[in-house]
Amino acid sequence: MVGQRLEKGLTQVYTGNGKGKTSAAFGLALRAIGRGLKVYVIQFIKGGFDYGELYIVKSLPNFKMEAFGRGKFVTEVPPTEEDVKLAKEAFKLAREVVSGGEYDVVILDEINVALHLKLVGVDEVTDLIRNKPKHVELVLTGRHAPPEVVELADLVTEMMEVKHPYTKGVRPRRGIEY
Repeated sequence: MVGQRLEKGLTQVYTGNGKGKTSAAFGLALRAIGRGLKVYVIQFIKGGFDYGELYIVKSLPNFKMEAFGRGKFVTEVPPTEEDVKLAKEAFKLAREVVSGGEYDVVILDEINVALHLKLVGVDEVTDLIRNKPKHVELVLTGRHAPPEVVELADLVTEMMEVKHPYTKGVRPRRGIEY
């Protein structure tokens, strides 16, 4: 399949309050790269953080990633002007990458959180889903996927937290949670 396009690209959503949404998307990215597909990851609200994936992605073939954010969790309501500006930049890039059709798999990591915080408009994202090239696989991650996005998606997986070591005081571990 090296060099071939997907016959039909779908829209996938990984959401819910459980761990593993970004990890699932990166697993899909590795599988796609292994089959010769080109992958582009755009991370919303994650720029400036020290995540383990940042150290390996530069060595992956057919893989590009850009992170947007100021290195802090977005908790202010309404969000800061800087958070809005960075999310708008990320979404502008997402529109260009998806509509350009050069990449077979486009992952918009944490876009559902950006939608929840109103950093990006739901109408903009649903328009992107409806108008993506037919061969592009679009993956949207993050908690709080809005019903409009869930309705349009072809695959929706909800990660549900059943038990998490954080509740017993276990801090995030380098190489596992970040």
